[in-house]
Amino acid sequence: MSGTSEGPRAPAGTSPDAVDTTVTERHTERAPAPPATRPAQPQVSAQASASASASASASASASASASASASASASASASAQDSRSAADAAATELRDHRAAFNAATLPMAVVDGRGHVVRANDALGALLGTTAGALAERQACELVDLASDDRTWLAYREVLQGRRSRFRCTRRLKHPDGRTLWAEVTVVPMTGTSAAEPARVLLTVADISDRRELQDRLRHLQMHDPVTRLPNRTLFFERLSVALETPPYQDDSMLPRHGRIGLCYLDLDGFKAINDTLGHRIGDRLLAAVAGRLNDCAESDASRNPGGSRLVARMGGDEFAILVEDSGGTEALTELARSVLAALQHPFDLAGQRLSVSASIGVVERPVAGTSPTGLMQAADTTLYWAKADGRARWTLFDPERNAHRMTRQALSSTLRPAVERGEFTLEYQPLVGMADGVVRGVEALVRWNHPQFGVLSPNRFVGIAEEDGSIVQLGRWVLRTACRQARRWQLDHPDEPALFISVNVAVRQVWDSDLVADVAQILSETGLDPGLLQLELTESAVMGSGGRPLRALQALSDMGVRIAIDDFGTGYSNLAYLSRLPVSVLKLDGAFVKGFRYEDGTHPSPADETIVEAMVQLAHRLGLTVTAECVETAGQAERLRRIGCDTGQGWLYSRAVAPELIAALITARPGAEQD
Repeated sequence: MSGTSEGPRAPAGTSPDAVDTTVTERHTERAPAPPATRPAQPQVSAQASASASASASASASASASASASASASASASASAQDSRSAADAAATELRDHRAAFNAATLPMAVVDGRGHVVRANDALGALLGTTAGALAERQACELVDLASDDRTWLAYREVLQGRRSRFRCTRRLKHPDGRTLWAEVTVVPMTGTSAAEPARVLLTVADISDRRELQDRLRHLQMHDPVTRLPNRTLFFERLSVALETPPYQDDSMLPRHGRIGLCYLDLDGFKAINDTLGHRIGDRLLAAVAGRLNDCAESDASRNPGGSRLVARMGGDEFAILVEDSGGTEALTELARSVLAALQHPFDLAGQRLSVSASIGVVERPVAGTSPTGLMQAADTTLYWAKADGRARWTLFDPERNAHRMTRQALSSTLRPAVERGEFTLEYQPLVGMADGVVRGVEALVRWNHPQFGVLSPNRFVGIAEEDGSIVQLGRWVLRTACRQARRWQLDHPDEPALFISVNVAVRQVWDSDLVADVAQILSETGLDPGLLQLELTESAVMGSGGRPLRALQALSDMGVRIAIDDFGTGYSNLAYLSRLPVSVLKLDGAFVKGFRYEDGTHPSPADETIVEAMVQLAHRLGLTVTAECVETAGQAERLRRIGCDTGQGWLYSRAVAPELIAALITARPGAEQD
């Protein structure tokens, strides 16, 4: 039974697996076998397996070693080949660079740190009239003139020493064929040198003669006047600046400069009339002829006084200048000015026209030290103005004292108008005294300027300036209002005394440039002063020939009740005809006549002055006018003027101009002596 269920046993010595296999196969063919464990796979011997593995590993190692050796060999071969290629390329590049260096049309040279030429190309040899090989070991600075001035030499050495990255300059060289050429020399450090190699620089020389010639032509056109062919204003100031500048290289061993410089600055008199009447073509010919004579004068002066150069320039219009460097002094420069005047006095024959001109010349001569172009030209321009103002056709030498006065005048002019707004002006009052009884009848208002820099200034220092720039209108209106207000205050403070009249000076420009009648009416209304207590003084020259608006204004003021006085009578035109036409009520005799009444050093007074004054007083009285004598300083003068018939007197005998509070003491007093 058991045999039936398990099947037949395998024969002894037979592998169980073999039996199982057979059975499985047979059962498989006939009927499905019951589930069983999967049979094990056949196993290989462990020793045989290890041996085979070792053999395979050894074989692989040998193969890898052989491969690595082959790769290293191939790499070394490639590296060697690359090195040979790089060396060949470098050699080729070097040959190309040298070929380009030698074949270049631009002159070049390689220079070592000592300044010696290492190698030069053929172009440089041709430029210098030799071969390239002959330039080796030559000093490069000698070949292209780099050592002729300190500044160029210093910059060149700095490039050689590696302390400067580039240097360029322009030099004037001599060509082998004898002509002069302009060259632009450039020196730059060379790159690519190793640490073992000495530093080298590349020097190139470019011929810029054509460019320089064009620049010179353009500069000549730019720096010269096309009409006279003289240097123009631009070139003049360039030369002047060079003449006045300090030398760039001067050490303690050099003697200091003590040179002088001179300038004749001239302007033709009446040239505009020639242009306007004869045309600009004739005017240009005249300017060219004048330029020729000025050049002749400068050359003659240079031969008489050698040493310094002369530059004749046209400054514009009809103005010329002669600059004298290293001037021989004031006398030499004034001699040049006299020769110029003499040369221009001879007539000019131009295109059938015979013309005569003159010139005004300002002469300035001073040391170079401390002189600037601006200062020199300002002095020359001022001196030329003086020559014109003094009568033309003359030379005038610069005067420091006169210039200081002009500068002061200019300073006053620039600050006068703001000074009125800042309240820097005050009024003082000088009494007008009756000659018969010595009683104060009125006062004259005199303006003072309390200048912050120049102190207290009298009217003669600034009134003329105010008339020129028009600020007299503003100033005069302030004086009139202040004086009228003060006169009204005295009247109110002394109601029991006769009221004083107030006399105010009026400039003729106030009549023309403002509505004087309206100003006076408004101020009288504001202050409450009676018109009969206001006296307006105008100079004789101001009212001479008055007509139109001035005459109507004076007549309107007179109709208003204001008194009109003629100041400084007898020193102007002395035309008595206008006395019958103008609404004048008072004549003030100029002090020059009164001075003739004094006894000095035992001498008698001038009988002529006394006769003239007596005649003017009688004439004034016949015309219904009163007479005031100015500058009365002595009792003798006062007595003689009283006998002649003068109505009032004014002067230091009675009082100087004083502050308003001091006038109050004079209102009730009878002044008999000078009061300060």
